[in-house]
Amino acid sequence: MELMLTKFSRSPPVFVHGLHQSHQCFLSHCPRVVRKCWSSFQDDGGTFSVNCKGFTRELGYSLAWRDSSSRKPYGQRILCFSKQTSDNMILDSSLCLETPEFPEALQYLYWTYVASCLVERAWRFALPALMALLSESLLPVALNSFISQLFVFVGGPLVGIFMDTVPRVLAFTVLSFMQTVSILVSAAMIVYATSNGLVLGSSALSILKLPWFSVLLLANAIDRITGIATGVAFERDWVVLLAGRSRTVALARANAMLRRVDLICEIIGPFVFGLALSKYSSVQCILISCVTAIVSLPLLILLVHHTYNVSNGVLDRPSMPIAADNKQSSSPGLKVFTQGWILYLVQPILPASIAYVLLSFNNVLAPSSLMTTFLTQRGLNPAVIGSYRGACALMGFLATYLASLLIGKFGTIKAGAISLTCQTSLLIGAVLLYFLCPMQNQSILFFFLLLVVLSRLGHWAYDMVIAQIFQTAVPLSNANVVSSAEMSLASFAELMMLAIAIIANDISHFGALACMSMAAVAIATSLYWAWSISESTKVLFKDQYV
Repeated sequence: MELMLTKFSRSPPVFVHGLHQSHQCFLSHCPRVVRKCWSSFQDDGGTFSVNCKGFTRELGYSLAWRDSSSRKPYGQRILCFSKQTSDNMILDSSLCLETPEFPEALQYLYWTYVASCLVERAWRFALPALMALLSESLLPVALNSFISQLFVFVGGPLVGIFMDTVPRVLAFTVLSFMQTVSILVSAAMIVYATSNGLVLGSSALSILKLPWFSVLLLANAIDRITGIATGVAFERDWVVLLAGRSRTVALARANAMLRRVDLICEIIGPFVFGLALSKYSSVQCILISCVTAIVSLPLLILLVHHTYNVSNGVLDRPSMPIAADNKQSSSPGLKVFTQGWILYLVQPILPASIAYVLLSFNNVLAPSSLMTTFLTQRGLNPAVIGSYRGACALMGFLATYLASLLIGKFGTIKAGAISLTCQTSLLIGAVLLYFLCPMQNQSILFFFLLLVVLSRLGHWAYDMVIAQIFQTAVPLSNANVVSSAEMSLASFAELMMLAIAIIANDISHFGALACMSMAAVAIATSLYWAWSISESTKVLFKDQYV
């Protein structure tokens, strides 16, 4: 690998040769420092010091013409490091692995993610709570969730293609604007319904027939898919460029930070809105949400532009088509839809992704509405049920630290195997306890819940692992469309499990549903293990099998 330097803006490029890999990583942190040194380099060689990130290294060098037969004034020069320097002055490789490419831009990305997540998570909680005021039936809320998931499944790959072909900042701006408008439209429909006397006690079927409810379904579906799309941009695309794909420790830490932001917003957003809803009327709460969404939009755009400005153009897309496979993506009709799925299915990490999708079938042994219904039927105190959901969220927060530790110690592939194995073992124990011991005994029920809570640690750790596997193995030119296709498939898995739960809606079928959830996680673990020990995986991630 060559590092190209330039003395002045009109000067020819200078190429670095003879560098040890750790020197290349070190110099890539501080190209400006090296450019400054270039102005004082002597033709007969010598040494110069590089100070970067608190580390100082003195490197020996010599200069030569790239083409010795043409010593032209503007010919290409070579900055050659001595063999002794390369052999004896080896930097600690951890410096390269732990330091992000653009730490300042990464900080702006974190704050952008905070602003984006806080509004989305609050409204995701608020809308079902507000819809529950319109009817005693669960049908409107269930239909809203079903339509949103179906919209994500169908439209996810199309949005991914849009994100991979449009400049990143422009794509994010358009999606954020669409999301804000959809939130405002949803809020307007709820206010309209409330102001027209549609309050608790209305017939569910009468609500479904009204035009405003169709508009509400469409607006919420757009909100859902744009929210997932911006999340994919942050977690699978932008963070890779800013942290550095080859800097595994820095990338793992950046992923952990994004996951912590997501989980904290998941807790704070619903809590704040629920607190407001307990003190103010629903219309007042809706107006507060609308004002928050409107104010956050210019803040988001401002933070995104700051991130772009301090990233030295790394977020730019090449002006030419990135990949030959993307050429047909601009064609109309069915090819546009199938392009995302084709790119997803040809990825070498497909089995690991399918394992992640299978985890979406686990809607029972998780902090879900089905588990909440089961615990309520067992007569558990609502405060205990709330504590259970809070403990599951806490496990997700702790998993960010665990995943970073596992990735740093064992590598990404082994960390995924460990995470899934732990989750499967705990869920098997929970299912055996359910069938072998009476759940009427609250002590046994609490131990059952403890096993489920601990399993979330492995679930969220694998969530971070699969994100990093995608980031390091999927070409950046296809990162958004492939990730969107994966999210669409996960939505389809949730749809299937929701349909099964609707059919087997009696509480007596909870054990069978729990077995299905556990089996899905076990299959995911087996599939991942088979993929992790395959020869193709060892070739793709050869640095982790040494």
